[in-house]
Amino acid sequence: MWAILAQVVVFTLITTLYRQASERGFDSLLSAHLFNLIGSVGVSDDGRLTGAPDLGDLRFSEPRSGWYWSVEPASPGVTGGLRSSSMTGAIPSPSAADAPFNTEFQRSYVAKGLAGEELAVFESEFVLDTGNQIARFRVMGNESELENEIATFQRRLLIYLSLFGFGMIAINAVAILYGLQPLRRVRAALAMVREGTAQRLDGRFPAEIEPLANETNALIENNRRIVERSRTQVGNLAHSLKTPLAVLLNEGRALGGAKGKLIAEQASSMQQQVEHYLQRARVAAQRDSVVYRTPVKTLVERLARVIGKLNPNTKLLVELPEDDIVFAGEREDLEEMLGNLLENAMKWARSKVSISVASLPESEGEPDSFEISIEDDGPGIPEDKARDALKRGRRLDESKPGTGLGLAIVTDLVNEYGGKLRLERGRLGGLKAVVQLRRIE
Repeated sequence: MWAILAQVVVFTLITTLYRQASERGFDSLLSAHLFNLIGSVGVSDDGRLTGAPDLGDLRFSEPRSGWYWSVEPASPGVTGGLRSSSMTGAIPSPSAADAPFNTEFQRSYVAKGLAGEELAVFESEFVLDTGNQIARFRVMGNESELENEIATFQRRLLIYLSLFGFGMIAINAVAILYGLQPLRRVRAALAMVREGTAQRLDGRFPAEIEPLANETNALIENNRRIVERSRTQVGNLAHSLKTPLAVLLNEGRALGGAKGKLIAEQASSMQQQVEHYLQRARVAAQRDSVVYRTPVKTLVERLARVIGKLNPNTKLLVELPEDDIVFAGEREDLEEMLGNLLENAMKWARSKVSISVASLPESEGEPDSFEISIEDDGPGIPEDKARDALKRGRRLDESKPGTGLGLAIVTDLVNEYGGKLRLERGRLGGLKAVVQLRRIE
């Protein structure tokens, strides 16, 4: 845009200067012809205009060329008249009121020529002798020729500047594209890190980009250390709480009675809550760091085999795409989500459970994603109760064993990965849980 603007400014400036210089040269030429004409004409004793002016320009001898001169009487006692051979007709002069003379009895104006051209006229009234005999001298130049010359110059200048401008823009574009090539390599390397196909930015970079690549690698390594440290702390915390909670559970069961049952239930609830929040801490620690890759097809097939063996009386239908889908997250998290949903479906199904996986079409502003749908032929959940089913510890039916944490855990994990969870009525008549998550190539 700056190059185009610069070309426009240069074009305007050059054409303006050229027009001014051409007009000044044109006026100077007509003025010189006028003074030459005045010096070449006299008056005879009987008051007749005499002389044979030669202005040195062949155009004054070509008929209707647009270049004319004339000498006419302007005072009583002066007769006759002279004109160039090119002037085959009369060209009227405006009145003094329309085009007044200056203090030197000169004036200039524009008139219509014999061939319809624009004429620039320089006119002067001059005293020829001591008897105050005055003649009117006129020199006329073809101003249309001047405009044509200026227009021709503008067209040529426009062509030359356009070629120069296109060449300059092309050279700048090539230089910019070539100069930004290292940044494209950095972007591609970062995309590989985000997709999990690389652990750091590899390759040789120019001296200007190398500090950026080194700092990015240091940041990636620091994030990796943070994840590992978080996992270690999670493991240590889980290990430290495991024994006290197990003791409380055993003591509550051994104690028996109402108090023992209450202690055992509360200890079990504490154990589940601890596991859940430790799981969330682990996911949050790795969410914004390096993206993990988990093939979905293999994981779903393995989960289906395990769940099918645990529930031999329930038919499990599996529908998978031909091409594998890669989940942008950890395998354990996807297993946790699908395991809870499958376990819930098996619990409420009468005889059939279905699980299907499908890629979603790309949409503007949305990352690549896929859906996992799990549905059963059980009683389902009314639409007005679906939101309550996702709340922590909320159980809509107390006739089945459970803690009410399964769907809440799935909801938290889905939210941590920026996905979506929907509960709706399925084709089998029961509940259909649809999980939408991000996928990578």
